[in-house]
Amino acid sequence: MIRFANDFALYLLLLLPALAFFFYLVLRWKKKALQRFGNLLLLQQLTPAFSAGRRNWKIVLLLAALAFMILALARPQLGTALEEVKRKGVDIFIAIDVSNSMLAEDIPPNRLAKARHEVSSLIDKLQGDRIGIIAFAGEAFVQCPLTLDYGAANIFLEVLSPSLIPTPGTDIGKAITLALQSFEGTERKYKVLVLITDGEHHADDVMPIAEEAERQGVVVYTVGIGSPQGVPIPLAEDGASGYKKSRSGEVIVTKLDEVTLEKIALQTGGKYYRASSGEAELDRIYEDISSMEKKELASLKFSQFEERYQYVLCAGFVLLLAELLLAERRNVKTEIRRRFVPEEQSEAA
Repeated sequence: MIRFANDFALYLLLLLPALAFFFYLVLRWKKKALQRFGNLLLLQQLTPAFSAGRRNWKIVLLLAALAFMILALARPQLGTALEEVKRKGVDIFIAIDVSNSMLAEDIPPNRLAKARHEVSSLIDKLQGDRIGIIAFAGEAFVQCPLTLDYGAANIFLEVLSPSLIPTPGTDIGKAITLALQSFEGTERKYKVLVLITDGEHHADDVMPIAEEAERQGVVVYTVGIGSPQGVPIPLAEDGASGYKKSRSGEVIVTKLDEVTLEKIALQTGGKYYRASSGEAELDRIYEDISSMEKKELASLKFSQFEERYQYVLCAGFVLLLAELLLAERRNVKTEIRRRFVPEEQSEAA
């Protein structure tokens, strides 16, 4: 399948019909100008070297050359090439809480949108580290496996929402467990988990899982997002009015639980940060990651379209060269002999 990397350039092809019409007008004007001097057939006989056919072919070659050059400018791409990227860095999983409480608006526009923006900023800072994304609520799943393709990671990041996981609640332990299972290699280093959540853990005690992360050499950085004072939870992402209520009719309030997040980070040798508007916590986390020992990492193989513009451009240059070499005038002696010397004399000669 052919695709164009710069398909906007294809609009330039619309200029070719206009250029062809321009040549038509010029040739028509020349013809009328010659008719003013006398009989057109007589003038053609007096200029035997001129060839209208060659002139028309030169125009066709010029238009075809321009068409191929425009196609080359659009950068046609065909097929795929498998490529494996290798760099030095560490493996980083980012676990993002997508539970309904992350829709709270104590951090505008809401906690989840803020978390996505912070993670995107962190991804933009990375150089050589593999990144993976885990979404969790009452359950957890790998949204993006470890990769060096930061563009793909950002795409997976943008679609995170509470609708991805129907199981309600927030189970931080399942997010950490899934990260431990998803890291590659058995080394007790080169592994980082960044946990972004409001900290409202609704499952069993998470500390035994944090201890297992420590045994496996995974450093966990926790980022608390929200306010400790507590705010109500909107009913839906689409801006519907009202807030979630308990069975007794009371409005449910979600609060940032910093104690649990601090314990997890302390247990694994990481650090806890509260999300700020300036996102200074991301700079500190990145500085810590940058100072860690690196290993050679290879991302999963990915497909990339191969550039084919070279062949199209080459064809355009060949056509342009042919147009330049093709003369409008024929050999005068040959043309006179063809027109005026009888065929018998020509053969005798």
